[in-house]
Amino acid sequence: MDNQNSNSLQPGNKFEPYIKPHENVAEMTVRAVVLGALLAIVFGVANAYLGLKVGMTVSASIPAAVMSMAILKGLLKKGTVLENNIVQTIASSGESLAAGIIFTIPAFYIWNLTMPGFNHPINALEIFFLSLMGGFLGILFVIPIRRYLMVREHGKLKFPEGTACAEIIKAGDEGGGRAKTVFTGLGLAAFYKFLMSGIRLWPETPNQNIYSFKGANVGIDATPALLGVGYIIGPRISALMLGGAVLGYLGIAPLIAYIGTYVPNIVPPATKLISEMTPGEIRDFYIKYLGVGAVALGGFISLFKALPIIFNSFAVGAKEIFTRKEERIKRIRTDEDLPMWLVLTGVVLAIIAIWLFPGTNLHLLGTALCVVFGFFFVVVAARIVGIVGSSSSPVSGMTIATILATSLILLAFGVSGTSGMVTVMFIGTIVCIAVCMSGDISQDLKTGFLLGSSPKNQQIMEFIGLIAPALVMGFVVALMNTSFGFVKDATHPTPLLAPQANVMSVIVRGVMTGNLPWVPILVGCMLAGAIELVGISSLPFAIGLYLPLNLSTPIMAGGFISLIVSKLSKEGTASKREEQGILFSSGLVAGDALVGVLIAFAIYLSSRYQAFYEAHEEVSVAGTLGPWLSLIAFLIMGLMLYRTTRIKNMKK
Repeated sequence: MDNQNSNSLQPGNKFEPYIKPHENVAEMTVRAVVLGALLAIVFGVANAYLGLKVGMTVSASIPAAVMSMAILKGLLKKGTVLENNIVQTIASSGESLAAGIIFTIPAFYIWNLTMPGFNHPINALEIFFLSLMGGFLGILFVIPIRRYLMVREHGKLKFPEGTACAEIIKAGDEGGGRAKTVFTGLGLAAFYKFLMSGIRLWPETPNQNIYSFKGANVGIDATPALLGVGYIIGPRISALMLGGAVLGYLGIAPLIAYIGTYVPNIVPPATKLISEMTPGEIRDFYIKYLGVGAVALGGFISLFKALPIIFNSFAVGAKEIFTRKEERIKRIRTDEDLPMWLVLTGVVLAIIAIWLFPGTNLHLLGTALCVVFGFFFVVVAARIVGIVGSSSSPVSGMTIATILATSLILLAFGVSGTSGMVTVMFIGTIVCIAVCMSGDISQDLKTGFLLGSSPKNQQIMEFIGLIAPALVMGFVVALMNTSFGFVKDATHPTPLLAPQANVMSVIVRGVMTGNLPWVPILVGCMLAGAIELVGISSLPFAIGLYLPLNLSTPIMAGGFISLIVSKLSKEGTASKREEQGILFSSGLVAGDALVGVLIAFAIYLSSRYQAFYEAHEEVSVAGTLGPWLSLIAFLIMGLMLYRTTRIKNMKK
């Protein structure tokens, strides 16, 4: 076993990366850059379609790392650990950019179809510009806090996908038992995902309404990736997330349903009686807004707690501006960032470009709001992904909080109507893309920190990973709108519903017309405040409250397995068992994500497969046996994860 495993170290211990700082290993090569840029476009396009259809994307970091190893080491018989890391750094940006775009941009197309007189259909050039500006701000704002997130908080912030990606790359380089453990998990998860999502043998999310407890619903998103994420982040964070979900969906939702049986009128923002609602509709109309408020306040509290470190990071960076070149050269390779003067110059140029670019309605106030909310939520998101991973980061919640606040501010300054709606959505788009990119670069920098990459090289490559997919993303979204549409009408009977963008469009229109549910949002803030007052971090709890219960349950299952391994380990074996479980969990995340991307391609390329996929969205191939098959398969996967951690099953 490698005694330098990242997760075996406790906070404060000196960390030695896989590639030591004094070693000279090929990293930023032409083949790595070209391969990374191509994969960024591929993953960006695939995730754009998948996100518009089902409202979520699949992480590209680990699939990109696996594909990079297969191409560089398998086909070309070349490629180093750090080259593989550069490839995944560039490639993962495509998925992050796609998420930022599909959560917001379709709102313009929706308004164009549903609002008479709306005359601002967005074009590909504007999408490209918004992608660049949001991406630049997201990358630049993370650079000054890198040392805090990666070095100072090492051992506290797990960065599940970043850690998993590092284990994948190391295992591929080392071979032997470590590689076998990872790729065993990868193969099993890929087969599982193929049966579940590829041929729709059983449903992904079996759930059941509790009829004797009206309004309550229990379910599980029975995917290997979430099981692996839960094991990596551990039992405490998993439990906090589940606690928020239990309060929301097994506490508050049944209370709303109970009260609703005695309320004869429709309670806004709902469009139907509470007594007629399903648990899912109660979530969409009420609980979701509680989560928005809780995440917003939890984010502000996280930012407040981090302010001393943030100010110190900026002070250190500002000091570098005046540091003599020969002194900067003394900094070791694995601790060298882009110079602060360049970061600050980039931020200033981005601000000027946002202000001056024609057609976006982003006047001086709008530009200031982009920067303020962009910086705040970038810092918050960078920490969130360190806690629960990119897949569970509430990007849409932070974007909703942004458009709520900016809408009110603009209204106070007399900006309203369709012009105000356009301005708000442009601000929301830039902030959303910045938040998505910040989560991605944070995971990438964690991978690089564990492997011994140069942060400066990775930061440069993030810009390449942004520009490559940005060149095509505007055309892709326009093509999706033309081919499938985002609103059901005579031309598009089965559209891509773009769930998050539809929510954004409704909220912005609601604020501008004075029809927004402030009470549940403020109640969510109070819930997060109460959690903080009893000495518990509110952000994981708030994330659990915002996300559906079925996403927290598989994460808790992984965390529970991690707890069992820790409690049952004999003295001296705990760290080895934990490492073994992390290797296998990394494979679970990788296999799930790889097949998810392949399924997205199959849907996009084959109309016959698309018809089959859509025909089994409600009822799987196995019919009524499907939910039971799903639970049994997930249980077997959990048992295999535990079995892998047993000492006698470990490979040298």
